[in-house]
Amino acid sequence: MTGQREGSMVNPVPLNRSDSLHVQVARNIRNDIESGALRDGAVLPSTRELAEQWGVSVFTISEAMKILASEGLIESKSRSKRTVRSASQRVADEVRLKRPNVVLVGGYPGSGKTELGRILARETGWPMLDKDTLTRPVVEAALEFIGHSPNDRESDEYLNQVRPREYEALAAAIHENLLCGNSVIATAPFIREFGDEAWISRTEAVYQDMGAKTVLVWLYCDKEVMHTYVRRRGAARDAAKLANWPQYISGIDVDFRPPRPHHLVDNCASGRPLQEQARGLLDEILEGKERR
Repeated sequence: MTGQREGSMVNPVPLNRSDSLHVQVARNIRNDIESGALRDGAVLPSTRELAEQWGVSVFTISEAMKILASEGLIESKSRSKRTVRSASQRVADEVRLKRPNVVLVGGYPGSGKTELGRILARETGWPMLDKDTLTRPVVEAALEFIGHSPNDRESDEYLNQVRPREYEALAAAIHENLLCGNSVIATAPFIREFGDEAWISRTEAVYQDMGAKTVLVWLYCDKEVMHTYVRRRGAARDAAKLANWPQYISGIDVDFRPPRPHHLVDNCASGRPLQEQARGLLDEILEGKERR
């Protein structure tokens, strides 16, 4: 959000025309509010400005605003004065457990991992560790040092030399928090890892030895919505994917699921609001748990 004026959207892009446009706009703005990208009290752009940003009609924006207003997420004083209202941002109680949880949130790029992680962190007060946030500057420097683009995420050198170190750094940050008795939310693709039963078993054993429980969460997202998410975030590392999207998406198995017990979150356009699913997920994670 750096450099944006208060209340502005994050790189809106053309939407999937097969779904109701106002529902898609509402879902994207809702996710921004629930994840904290749009802060409580922020003033949204005018209806006309939002229509230009999203490439839709003012009627579509007005209908999207009606949905968000009915959910209590925005307060409308006029078409040029809409304010974000998020009680979950204003009131957040830290959840401390006798036995910490390590919540590993995985999914394909553009599935909504970061948004879900932020919502869970806001609900619990647990640290949110995102692999890209933790490692990107060092990864980009390392790639340039070995003669690659800092945005390379496809080459053998990245996959075999750099990527494993990213996950080592993430694991070290998780380990440090567990030593402090903190539950942790860690977000990363985890595609290779969640498909490897031996990796899952080793990870669960390590965290169990530290007195913690491992929780696997997989984000399901259809290819059309995934495309919208990837385009919308405008990350340089996604340039190669977007330039060859048909080829990239043909290699993705949207029906992939971890082979061990896990929680599934549906972030498709037709899915329940992410905030609602996040709270349901926490209810399952915390069921029967005794807080300090």
